[in-house]
Amino acid sequence: MQISKLSMFFGALLIAVTGYFMIWGFEFIGTSSKIIFILATLFGVFMAFNIGGNDVANSFGTSVGAGTLTLTQALCIAAVFEVSGAVLAGGEVTATIRSGIVDLEKLSVSPNEFIYIMMSALIAAALWLLLATKKGWPVSTTHAIIGAIVGSSMTLGFILDLPGVSVFSLVKWSKIGTIAFSWVLSPLLGGLASYLLYKAIKKYILNYNAIAEIKIEKLKKRKKELKKEHKNMFESLSDIQKVNYTEAMNRDIYTMKDPNFDPTDLDSEYFKKMDELDRQKDELKSHQALELGIPAIAALGIAVITSMLLFKGLQNLQLGLSSLHNYLIIAMVSATTWMAMFIFAKTLRRSDLSKSTFLMFSWLQVFTASGFAFSHGSNDIANAVGPFAAIMDTLATGQINAHAQIPPIVMITFGVALIVGLWFIGKEVIATVGTHLTKIHPASGFSAELSAASVVMLASVLGLPVSSTHILIGAILGIGIANAQTNWKLMKPIALAWIITLPASAALSAIWFIVFRLVF
Repeated sequence: MQISKLSMFFGALLIAVTGYFMIWGFEFIGTSSKIIFILATLFGVFMAFNIGGNDVANSFGTSVGAGTLTLTQALCIAAVFEVSGAVLAGGEVTATIRSGIVDLEKLSVSPNEFIYIMMSALIAAALWLLLATKKGWPVSTTHAIIGAIVGSSMTLGFILDLPGVSVFSLVKWSKIGTIAFSWVLSPLLGGLASYLLYKAIKKYILNYNAIAEIKIEKLKKRKKELKKEHKNMFESLSDIQKVNYTEAMNRDIYTMKDPNFDPTDLDSEYFKKMDELDRQKDELKSHQALELGIPAIAALGIAVITSMLLFKGLQNLQLGLSSLHNYLIIAMVSATTWMAMFIFAKTLRRSDLSKSTFLMFSWLQVFTASGFAFSHGSNDIANAVGPFAAIMDTLATGQINAHAQIPPIVMITFGVALIVGLWFIGKEVIATVGTHLTKIHPASGFSAELSAASVVMLASVLGLPVSSTHILIGAILGIGIANAQTNWKLMKPIALAWIITLPASAALSAIWFIVFRLVF
């Protein structure tokens, strides 16, 4: 099997960036174990790699499946927006995963044992994700890492067997319950939002255009018949009649140059009937949905994405913007988008209506894909960065801290791993999400992505580690229900994978924890 130059480039890039990070990290951790740091780095990068192959592929499946983006284009967007979302808006989720699930204070965990817990969680979650990705199952990286942390933590509790400390009391089941509720709520919200948005688009834009196209085709057919009738009639005239009729037609051509001419001024029956057909076409307002509906939806979508950036992502940059400033920026961006899409629609008046509609939605889908990438990055790259940051901070300080500063080089390294994972192993999940669950086109893909991005970003604002996978799959199912084209048979193994993700990751993590404790 021949390896492409691009694949060789990505492989070399990942090796180079990881190698440089390790060299940098040796100085950062000081005199702590270099072997532990190297293993932790490899596990963390491997986890990010598999997040790229499963979750990022899942995120971009609708765009690639709809033909809006190629895999290479999806890579470029992911490279910018996934990492930006993680750096600017991922803090709350990282903190929840690190310290909000398991209460290790009851065990008086040593720094080394804490490191083994996090290392076990990374490698266990990564292995489960790799298996699921190879099967084409879009599963939750959040579920995997939470289950893995719970599994290794409870294993330590069983090993220590401290008097008066129940192993099951280590887990903050109330938080697990909250998260479990969000697992059910996430696909429902994603599906409901996507269903409602797409049904509106389908009714007021797609169906409107389809009916308009049918009527336009009838008018075109009638024009062709009229031309044929005129030709036969003209040939039956005498030479003098032909000269008189030709003069009348020439006068009509001159009269029709005035856009405000009166139809009663026309002399020839041919142009009278042609003008009547043209007026019937104008009365159809066939481009009304294209020129009014799509720009309005575009403005709404951009408003949602812009608000995500201003109220969540860019808030950490201390730009000094008040709420009024943010609202004015959202209004300006939305108005500019509406104007640009309206002008764009005007330029497509003479183009095929269906092609023009999907072309405009393709452009919108690029923006929503970017917004969803930012939202996804704010949630799920933290699944790899969070545990690794905890390991690195513990190695550097020799103690378990509640908070740790994450150097930018960590995000860059893990971001590269994420993109490389999308390139190498993401195709199966992209196929599942983009084509196998239901048929996706730019309009439905836009609906799914915008709906999912809104729900994911809301969860990130609340600091709740929900599954973006469940949200987007729910959104895609909402599209399928609206079109009555859902592949429920395929959902059975996916749903089963969702159920066993947490216990499978927990079991794998428990095994790895025992191995690390024995070896080190």
